[in-house]
Amino acid sequence: MKKILVAVPVEERHKEYLETQVQGAREEFVFVYKELDKLTQEDLADANIVLGAVPPRLLSGAGKLEWLQLSSAGADNYLKPGILGEQVYLTNSVGAYGLTVSEHMLAVTFALIRRLNQYARNQAAHVWKQMGTVISVENSTVLVLGMGDIGGSYARKMKALGAYVIGIRKTDREKPTYVDEQYTMEALEEVIGRADIVAMVLPGGEDTAHLMDEAMLRRMKKGSFLINDGRGNAVDLVALKRVLDEGHLAGAALDVTEPEPLPAEDSLWDYENVILTPHIAGQLLLAETRERVIRIAGENLRCFARGEALTHVVKRDRGY
Repeated sequence: MKKILVAVPVEERHKEYLETQVQGAREEFVFVYKELDKLTQEDLADANIVLGAVPPRLLSGAGKLEWLQLSSAGADNYLKPGILGEQVYLTNSVGAYGLTVSEHMLAVTFALIRRLNQYARNQAAHVWKQMGTVISVENSTVLVLGMGDIGGSYARKMKALGAYVIGIRKTDREKPTYVDEQYTMEALEEVIGRADIVAMVLPGGEDTAHLMDEAMLRRMKKGSFLINDGRGNAVDLVALKRVLDEGHLAGAALDVTEPEPLPAEDSLWDYENVILTPHIAGQLLLAETRERVIRIAGENLRCFARGEALTHVVKRDRGY
């Protein structure tokens, strides 16, 4: 008998769907459902399969774990030494978050370039004041850094709105029709200065840490905007504040920061041309995202129960 610990918010219909996937299997499976924020090491001690992005610190006592199906797309915190045993399968939910994160990015794009965050501050202060010129998405140049599910979805939306879209990805692949130009990372320094908006959705890893350092930020077009919905450590916040102070960049929208949470005393909170959100673009706040996560988990459960190859298997060298 194998224990399946489900730490994803589910309704009765989701439970029925998940449990149906293992019916008829040679082995018996028992399902245990528990809220993520109430999990303990004891809950994981005898779990063979875990569905959900459980805190990595709780996995040290999961001696019977065979497979961890993450409810998140990012998996870098689980690839660190000592978190998972070599025998443990690790799969993620890439493909579930393109809709919700790209719409969040679209929302902050318009908020930035139309100064809506500044007008929101004025509204709170009861100030009736014009805040300055704006730019348009139509006929702007948008550079999307990271062309996976999320970046591709954002690029497609921006192209539909009339932007000229440049895509940057790790590996050379066929250019999608909704991208006007596509390059690998080696070309970033050459093309970043052409963009009015630079949108980042990079995965974690040493090769992306502080990619946007002061030198790269200064290569951006004067008066351009930066959006980061990937990993907080991809942007050097000290350097970002410096170029914002100098007026080199017109503004930034960050859903992720280094560190997280951003300390309450950090001066970035007070920048009127910066939008900060608490890493909520890719959570399970949109109902459709949860549906996609559960479908991916269910399909993999069916494969596991039948001894078939799992999908969404995480690799350290996953392209973006």
